[in-house]
Amino acid sequence: MSYFTDLALQCIDGQWRPGTGSWDIIDFNPYNGEKLASITVATRDEVDEAYRAAERAQREWAATNPYTRRRVFERAIRVIEEQESAITEAIVAELGGTRLKAAFEIHMVKEFFREALQLALVPSAQILPSSVQGKENRVHRDPVGVVGIISPFNYPFLLAVKSAAPALALGNAVVLKPHQSTPVCGGTLVAKVLQDAGLPPGLVNVVITDSAEIGDTLIEHPVPKVISFTGSDRVGRHVSTVAGRTFKRVILQLGSNSGLVVLDDADVDYAVDAAVYSRFVNQGQLCMAANRIIVDRRLEPEFTPKFVERVRRLVVGDPADPATHIGPLINSRQAERVTAIVEQALAEGATALLHGAVDGNLVSPSVLTDLPVASPLLHEEIFGPVALVVAVDGDEEAVHVANDTPYGLAGAVHSSDIERGIAVARRIDAGMVHVNDSTVADEPTVPYGGEKLSGLGRLNGPQVVEAFTTTRWLSIQRERSTFPF
Repeated sequence: MSYFTDLALQCIDGQWRPGTGSWDIIDFNPYNGEKLASITVATRDEVDEAYRAAERAQREWAATNPYTRRRVFERAIRVIEEQESAITEAIVAELGGTRLKAAFEIHMVKEFFREALQLALVPSAQILPSSVQGKENRVHRDPVGVVGIISPFNYPFLLAVKSAAPALALGNAVVLKPHQSTPVCGGTLVAKVLQDAGLPPGLVNVVITDSAEIGDTLIEHPVPKVISFTGSDRVGRHVSTVAGRTFKRVILQLGSNSGLVVLDDADVDYAVDAAVYSRFVNQGQLCMAANRIIVDRRLEPEFTPKFVERVRRLVVGDPADPATHIGPLINSRQAERVTAIVEQALAEGATALLHGAVDGNLVSPSVLTDLPVASPLLHEEIFGPVALVVAVDGDEEAVHVANDTPYGLAGAVHSSDIERGIAVARRIDAGMVHVNDSTVADEPTVPYGGEKLSGLGRLNGPQVVEAFTTTRWLSIQRERSTFPF
């Protein structure tokens, strides 16, 4: 099948159909500009249809035996394995993702479906003691009902499944709106995999649209009880504000300005490898990516030349070529923004140890150092192949620099003394910090999320149970109560 022909449609109540909006979203290959698909946007009415279909389907799904639910996820894994080659080509074409990136994303999607197998069997009730004679307290954990999911462009397949799989496993239905740049990999591909796996109609609905067409309908609609959003903190603020007006629960996975800290006793060569991967994986279009490489000044003269040389050897080009490390940014607007960031830094007095060229959406890596302390770039998310090397004097300054940002998603600390590394890591204000590893890590069984402007709530592991269920107290009085009047 051709994903960009067969899946360039809305998926509502199990039916594949065109939208009826007044304009089309054009899906382009960011590397060569090829038009992949043209999709007429969904309207407010179609968003309403999607939510109503999800609401109807969810009641029966929640009552379905959990062993029946988990079989859907078992089959979903097999569907992905059977279609892995085609899905890889779709990721390469629509995202400009390298083959290495596509393999990682597909692997993680399968891992999240495997975790969904376990979540389907999470205990749904417990009995608690009571201080009242003859009373039995039961606490039931029920699905919230319908979850609205808004997925981003950078890891669209993974980050859609990251919310959709656990929500479905716990008995909910979902309505998914993918980013306009990745409508297939971030939306309709998810629906097709689950449909082929036997998921009943209406439980996953995909609406390809934009706020210019539907406004805040996706968030304000009365049906969804939870909105799971992954994207920028600017849009996240808006999502939170709109959802808060109707007391909806929000899960926000937002931007970051992660720091990778290299202490004075670190293994330099290993830290260089970790830093190169942490900064330049997926062209730096990753919220966990290390914007800032924070190096103790005693190691900096050895670390920085090795880091620059490793970055210089990265292959920039066609993402379909297995030798490519860095493919295109998602669109020309992002390429222009990253170019402007480098020029701004140089104008502020930064030194370019490596000044990357620009060719369309291909932006070669830049490595900058000597940024003024007041430079806004030290506090912002870059979301592109630009690394900032910051020299510091000792652990205290390293912690201060790592925390000197409004974000707090991820970080890493490198030291040959594990306990010293742990001590520094514990002082970094981020939701996830890794000792002697990359800043880029995700596992289905451990909490994923950030502090400060990097988001609200957590996904993965037990945290998704809190995110996508609600608790109800049911008491049974087995002996007659005595009332005061």
